[in-house]
Amino acid sequence: MRLVFAGTPEPAVPSLRALLESGRHEVVAVVTRPDAPAGRGRRLVRSPVGALADEHGIEVLTPATAGDPAFLDRLAELAPDACPVVAYGALLPRPALDIPRYGWVNLHFSLLPAWRGAAPVQAAIKAGDEITGATTFRIVAELDAGPVYGVVTEKIGRTDTAGELLGRLATSGAGLLVSTMDGIEDGTLQAVPQPADGVTYAPKVTVEDARVSFAAPAVAVDRHVRSVTPEPGAWAVFRDQRLKLGPVQPVDAPGLPPGELRVERKRVLVGTATTPVRLGDVQAQGKKRMPATDWARGTRIEQGERLT
Repeated sequence: MRLVFAGTPEPAVPSLRALLESGRHEVVAVVTRPDAPAGRGRRLVRSPVGALADEHGIEVLTPATAGDPAFLDRLAELAPDACPVVAYGALLPRPALDIPRYGWVNLHFSLLPAWRGAAPVQAAIKAGDEITGATTFRIVAELDAGPVYGVVTEKIGRTDTAGELLGRLATSGAGLLVSTMDGIEDGTLQAVPQPADGVTYAPKVTVEDARVSFAAPAVAVDRHVRSVTPEPGAWAVFRDQRLKLGPVQPVDAPGLPPGELRVERKRVLVGTATTPVRLGDVQAQGKKRMPATDWARGTRIEQGERLT
């Protein structure tokens, strides 16, 4: 089939690469978000998907919105049979949805109808789900509600961060997306409506959402921190400054008031609503990331001080 692939961040790259290597489908163009400033110099940088397309000499379309008339005209000229989508990052209006004859087929990193929305992997970890996965479905006007073509499942490990889990799903999901395109082309795959029950939502996680509340139980603190690692990154406040937190570990130790720090020879503990958690790496403002024990020695934490 003739395909126009839509995607932007690194997790979409395995899918584009898999389609390019499939030998069965022709990717005639890529749609991605416009180049964005990055780094100290704030230089405009191509998205990871756009960069891979450039390497392969594929036309890259970067409309400000998917409803831009010039973009819609070019998409119609390209006459794609289908438009596979992975984390494109923008809404697709009806005129765009109507152009490919098999529609836009999204790879979403959850087992729909669970965790519709922008942050399904983060939501699954924070909720304590044991199993998640990826789903291919045809995009409709309602958010992540279209009929499903296929799924793959993935176990969530006890120490998985969102970044680690998303990396595995990006790889397994790429295979699912290729097989979905194959099945659509040869007519062996039909989309099935999602069940009405079990719908949950996973809105975008903001920096403020990533602030850790140590008033929660230790297991919830652990899940919260892992769910926002590496992005946007967990944090708390110490001495009126933000302290970035790496993954923590619930421990069997005498309780501490929520947020209170206890420095031991080989570990730094923080109280929660239940048992304490052990801090991993931390990063104070203006400092490099370091083990919590090194930070505590340099900071000279006083008895009773807290993370809030």
